[in-house]
Amino acid sequence: MLDPIRLLLLRELADRGTMTAVAAACGYTSSAVSQQLAVLEREAGVPLLERAGRRVRLTHEGERLVAHARIVLAALESAERDLRAADTPRGPVDLACFSTFAAVHVVPALITARELHPELRISLHELEPPEALDALRERRCEVAVGYTYNLTPAPAPPEFEVHPLAVEPVLLAVSAGTDPAAPDADAGPVDLRRLADVPWIVGSREDGSTALVRRVCAIAGFTPRIGHAVDDYQLVLRMVAHGLGVALVPRLAALAHSPGPGVRLRSIAGPEPTRSVHAWTHPSSAARPAVDAVLALLRSAASAD
Repeated sequence: MLDPIRLLLLRELADRGTMTAVAAACGYTSSAVSQQLAVLEREAGVPLLERAGRRVRLTHEGERLVAHARIVLAALESAERDLRAADTPRGPVDLACFSTFAAVHVVPALITARELHPELRISLHELEPPEALDALRERRCEVAVGYTYNLTPAPAPPEFEVHPLAVEPVLLAVSAGTDPAAPDADAGPVDLRRLADVPWIVGSREDGSTALVRRVCAIAGFTPRIGHAVDDYQLVLRMVAHGLGVALVPRLAALAHSPGPGVRLRSIAGPEPTRSVHAWTHPSSAARPAVDAVLALLRSAASAD
């Protein structure tokens, strides 16, 4: 019978990529990991690893065994939780989340957790969604919070459970001097064609807010003139206030950074851009009381807005 500890090491190698990373994560030496995987190959009776330069990679048989290992290990984890009968949320949970959601919703959730679940210890790690997903894959966190835009949809990672938390509008941030409706602050949605010659402030990731800016401008019929690439929304809003460009800003960012009187937040004519915020978890941990409690706290905090 195949040893579950060795199956765990094989799964970790598939997720982390190197013997060194597996050793660091599991408390072994690299030599011990290599030896255990060599024993697993003998137990399986087929080659599981092959050399790729100075590293190793999984063979086709190794990939097949990893798929089975995930099922077996998830079942063992479920059995362990059931035997513990741990109905009370307790222990550590690492939560990876981007800054604006953390500022507006995670901080209140942490305060509530301290009162409702005194045995639950939540550690917040500020990470953007791609890094949060990497942390979840590498099991450096149990819950990752990220977002997608409706006008530039991205498929959900198939290996994770998705838990919707909130949907928010994405608004146009303009300075009082740039606002096409000035001085009428109560005007309706902005026709972006009136801003075709204005510099845009975008994020540094082409697959994030930058892609959204390009998409909404394309729908309006023009290519945006990119003036600045800035990820910090507080800095974005400060630049907008001084007339250095216009930007798309999720409502959460405005709540987190309180733009001053020099910034106007306007809706956009045409298809309304929105941002959906969701949490990801491993299927094997989704039913754990501590993770369930964290998800419930996040949903409650987000719905209170």
